[in-house]
Order: sequence, then C-alpha cells, then structure tokens
Amino acid sequence: MRPALLVAFLPGLALATTYEVGPGKPYGSIGAVPWESLAAGDTVLVHARAAPYAEKWVVNARGTEGAPITVRGVPDAGGALPVVEGSGATTRTALNYWNEERGVIKVGGSNVPADGTPAWVVIERLHVRGARPPARFTGRNGDTAYAQNAAGIYVEKGDHVTVRGCELEGNGNGLFVAAASTGVLVEGNFVHGNGNAGSIYEHNSYTEALGITFQWNRYGPLLANPDGSPLALGNNLKDRSAGTVIRWNWIEGGNRALDLVDAEDSAALVLDPSYAVTRVYGNVLLELDDGLNSQVVHFGGDSGTTADYRPELHFWNNTVVSTRSANTTLVRLSDAGQTARLWNNVVHATAGGGRLALAEGGGGIELAGSWLTAGWVASHGTTGPLDDAGGNQAGAAPGFVDLAGQGFGPAAGSPLLGAAATLPAELAAYALDRQYLRHQATAARADAGRTVGAFAPGGGGWPGTTPGTTGPPGGCGCSGGGPPLALLAVLAARARRARR
Repeated sequence: MRPALLVAFLPGLALATTYEVGPGKPYGSIGAVPWESLAAGDTVLVHARAAPYAEKWVVNARGTEGAPITVRGVPDAGGALPVVEGSGATTRTALNYWNEERGVIKVGGSNVPADGTPAWVVIERLHVRGARPPARFTGRNGDTAYAQNAAGIYVEKGDHVTVRGCELEGNGNGLFVAAASTGVLVEGNFVHGNGNAGSIYEHNSYTEALGITFQWNRYGPLLANPDGSPLALGNNLKDRSAGTVIRWNWIEGGNRALDLVDAEDSAALVLDPSYAVTRVYGNVLLELDDGLNSQVVHFGGDSGTTADYRPELHFWNNTVVSTRSANTTLVRLSDAGQTARLWNNVVHATAGGGRLALAEGGGGIELAGSWLTAGWVASHGTTGPLDDAGGNQAGAAPGFVDLAGQGFGPAAGSPLLGAAATLPAELAAYALDRQYLRHQATAARADAGRTVGAFAPGGGGWPGTTPGTTGPPGGCGCSGGGPPLALLAVLAARARRARR
C-alpha cells in the first residue's frame, strides 16, 4: 500500500495520492516521499518551516492535463515560501538519476524512477537556492560538487512542464530547460541573484524548448556585490527555443535583459515552423546604470551558424526604461538575416535621447506607433534599413505616473494615451487583455491596447489597487489552502524585509 495522507478519486484516474511534508505532517522530510512511485494526479505538499529543506530530488512520472503531477509549496502564516536548499542537500537513496550536479530539483532523466519523458508536471511555490559552486551535496556517488551551470530547477526533458510562483535565487542558473522539452510554462516566479562571479555563461534563466511561454514573472538583477554592483555577467532571460512567447513580465538588469538566440542543441527546433517568429509584448524592461552591456535585447544567434539564427522578432507594447548614464541600444540584431517589428513601445532613456539608439547590427527594423526620448538615433554604430511605418512620437518625458518610483503607467495628459497604432493582424492575434501587476501578478487591461506601452491608464499598481487582479493559477483554492499567490508574493517580501 502506498503511504499517504489523502487519497482521492479523479475523473479518468483510479487513485490520486497527496503526500504532505513538514512539521506535524505524515512525512518529516522531502526524501521520505516515494518519488519513484508517483502517478498521475499525485500531489506533494511541502509545508514551510523555520529550517530550510536541504534535500534534492528528481521527478520522472507522467501526469495528464486533468491530473498532473504537482509539487507545491505551502507558505507559512507570514507568506514565506518553503525553502529548498541545495548546499548540503541529501538525496533519497531509492532514487538513481544522472546529472545530479546540474540541479536541486530535476525533471526527467533517471534510472529510478525508470526513464521516460515526464509529462504534465507542475512545480510551484517553492524557494529554491544554493546550486552553485563551491556548494556540495550527497547523491548516488556520495559527496559531490555542483556544476558551474547548476540550476535551482533543471528540466532535462519533459512535456507540459510548469514552473509557477517559485523564487529561484543563488544558483548558477535559476532555471534551466534543455532542448528535449515541449510545452513549457514559466509563470509568476521571482528569479534573481543567480549566475556566477565573473562568468558570462550562467543566467537567471536559460531555456531551449519547443514551445515556451514566460508570463507574470519578476526577473531581478543577477548575483551582485553588497553595494548592488554586478558580480555575475550573464543575461537575465536567455532563450534558444522555438515558439517563444514573453509577455507581461518585469525584467530588471542583467548583461542583457533578453538574449534570444539560436537553438544549438536541436535541429528539430530550427526546422519547426514556430521558430520563424519570437513574440515579446506587454513587458517592462529596465536597463540599469551598472556598467554591463548597453543592449537591452539581443536577437538572432550567437553560435556563428547564421543559417540557424532566429529570423523575426515581434516586439510590441513594451515599456523600456534605461537609467544608464552612457549609451543604450534597444535591440541588437545578430546579422542581416534578422528583422525586428517594433510597434507601440515606450523607450525612454533618462540620460537623454542622444544616448538612445534604436538598433545595432545589419538587420531591418520596422518602427510604428512608438514613443522614444527626443533626440534618439537609429544606431550608435551600424544598422540595417529602418522602415518608419508611422505614428511615432518623441519627447522629453513619456508622462509616467511616477518615473522615480517605477510607476510606469500613463498619467493624465500623457502622450501615450490613445496614441497606439493599429497593430498588423499577425501581432493583433495575441490579445493585449492583461498587464503586469507588481509583483508576480497580472491584471486586466481594459483599453484594448490603445495606449502605447505595457500599461493602460490605472495600470502598474500593487495588488488590491487594480480590478481584475490575479496571480498564477493554483495560487488559491488549491490543496494546502492559503491566500492568493499575488498576496503571498507581497507578504513574503514584507517578511524578508522584516527579517533583515
């Protein structure tokens, strides 16, 4: 008999089991859970406690859309997520899986459980940290060092894998997804403080999948000195996927905010029709005065095999703010084979328009309906043809509610109001019906995209100030109870500040 606290019937499934871990629960440790025996519909609830869980494990089982395999953290009364600590972690002895040194939580790739392609796996509401050298752990080979590119969550392979509402910090890579993965959703997470000192090769997240969506995430700066100056030299969100959608996120700092380059581990990704277009909309991108790369977005490729470079970037209704005292470039296209369609974006450089360039590289740019700081230039170096498709504005200030306080919604009288150009059909097919809500939440956007940038009037506030607020699905009304995830994010932040 499988030991469990709760056994439930689900439609189309004989039995589903809930394993509860934590103080006073049936399982005192994560390693006590029989991970090798998980089945569709099973849920592992990890309850927060004062001491971190110094444990690591693999998930290699197949759920279904209606009955996923779920690993869910249950926050404490103050909203703090349960902490899973990679440094000093132990592994359940019944498990046997390779690439242990690559992550704290691993999805796919094991001998025990028997190898296969895990499917419909959800990992949510966990604070995962500590997977970077010189940290060590105990695994199948005894005392072992983490790899330089270890991740808090490492998805080696999987179909329909969701990472939701987690905090990923203090790892080589916060999240790593390898090329044998499909249908990945990265939603409502706080990803910050990852990377390795002096290294350009590890990032807050590093992904390569067939079909991946990033939404409602908060990306903060990578590993930094106590004074906030950068130690890690990696990018914030680096992606090599086909069918990438990046929408309604807050991305702050990094060598580049977005590094969207060619698939390097899968010819199938390059050949897939969804590789043709990468979509980025409704995001806040903040370029800091940190001495790192002046390019906000890099698009195309970095392998040198230009035939495999991504061809077309659709970038619309984003709000981009640079506080660099030196030059800023919005987008670098890798070579003449790339095209960027830039519609209805706010691009503001506080150092003045003379410091702001639209593009670099040999590819073509289509610009429409956007607001840019007056005095902006096409390039600080060389670029391809610029097609002005109309409706663009320039000015000294975009009319934000509170620039210094990062209130990037439009104030009354802002030139952004009602000034968006009518989107081409291929962009308009993706509804602008949501907007980012600080932090790790989303709210309804009711203006049908008529305002330039990421926010409609009244947008850009805190939970409780905007109608239609939601956190990631599963944040409330789920096993384990607790307040909505949007509120938990705020409470957790307050609790962390109170402990400092």
